[in-house]
Amino acid sequence: MNYILFDGPSRNNLLPFTYTRPVADIRVGILTIREKWETYLNTVTTTVTEDYLSDKYPMVEMEENIMINASYLPNLELVDMISDLKENQAIFKDEDVIAFYAKEGQDDINFENYNAIEFNQDIMKIENTWDIFSKNGEAIQADFTLITQDRTSQSIPESNNIIAPENIFLEEGAKLEFTTLNASSGPIYIGKNTEIMEGAVIRGPFALCEGAGVKLGAKIYGPTTVGPHSKVGGEVNNSVIFGYSNKGHDGFLGNSVLGEWCNLGADTNNSNLKNNYAEVRLWDYQTEGFAKTGLQFCGLMMGDHSKCGINTMFNTGTVVGVSANIFGSGFPRNFVPSFSWGGSSGFTSYLTKKAFEVAQVVMARRKIEFSDQDKAILEHVFEETKKYRRN
Repeated sequence: MNYILFDGPSRNNLLPFTYTRPVADIRVGILTIREKWETYLNTVTTTVTEDYLSDKYPMVEMEENIMINASYLPNLELVDMISDLKENQAIFKDEDVIAFYAKEGQDDINFENYNAIEFNQDIMKIENTWDIFSKNGEAIQADFTLITQDRTSQSIPESNNIIAPENIFLEEGAKLEFTTLNASSGPIYIGKNTEIMEGAVIRGPFALCEGAGVKLGAKIYGPTTVGPHSKVGGEVNNSVIFGYSNKGHDGFLGNSVLGEWCNLGADTNNSNLKNNYAEVRLWDYQTEGFAKTGLQFCGLMMGDHSKCGINTMFNTGTVVGVSANIFGSGFPRNFVPSFSWGGSSGFTSYLTKKAFEVAQVVMARRKIEFSDQDKAILEHVFEETKKYRRN
């Protein structure tokens, strides 16, 4: 059977992260949503997403296909139901479609003609940006169980101070000496070819993905995920870093999500709690205004390729778009549009020519090409987000 992940109605709620990727390629827990589904299904998947993303993330359609709403995270019960789907069958959670059978070329889907199968068990769904960090602990535990089952961890060097070693898994090539790992409150996963430097103190749930690193003396509170080839230092609490991003210095990052290719300058700090303890509101791209989150703790949401200078301060509930460059003293506004250049004193447009030059250099350092597909995606985002920039 051919499995295709589709963005679904939550896509716009997950901006700015879905400006540059399908919903399926959001990382929550240890794995991306796509990696979770592919592990459970033991096959590759493709994607139905926005047209401008489809060159980089194409769909492969076959005679028989199962379409899966990428906002939902898989579990054994759901995967079993999906594997048994037949023609004209669909799985629903309340009124929300989770998965359905589709024949090749079946463009017009009318669910009134489908046999509806209700999924009555609990399931994780990523439908808002803050779900990425607020559901990260549960996702780390699920991924940890999935990818370490029937496997044996590499041995933990004796110099480390370990609490609950049965909840710690080291992949091949992981390096750590003279650290403190406390997995009593959740698992700790240390991926391939990672390094945790001396003096770091980490409390689970925690995931350090392949090629990532933790700097000297870092203090990390779970549930936190450091995505592939990222670097973290200073103090981090309940945050998710997708990959290839750096928060390499002192400063606080809490209840936050960073996309790919982001960099936080030294001593950057974000607030994750309003000083009146009120509910946090975040920029909503659909209503083009600030909307309630229901959360008391919520920090920074930063899209791909965005960066900030040293000593940058972010207010509670700040949303930064794609390819923004923020610097200077004072607090920038709580919503920084994509391709903005400046800080608290104001912003100008960060022209694509300059942004692309930076992206090319940054990606080349990790031996990854800044491709024509990447340029086309960012050019589309630049045009789509013009309305949010003042000049």
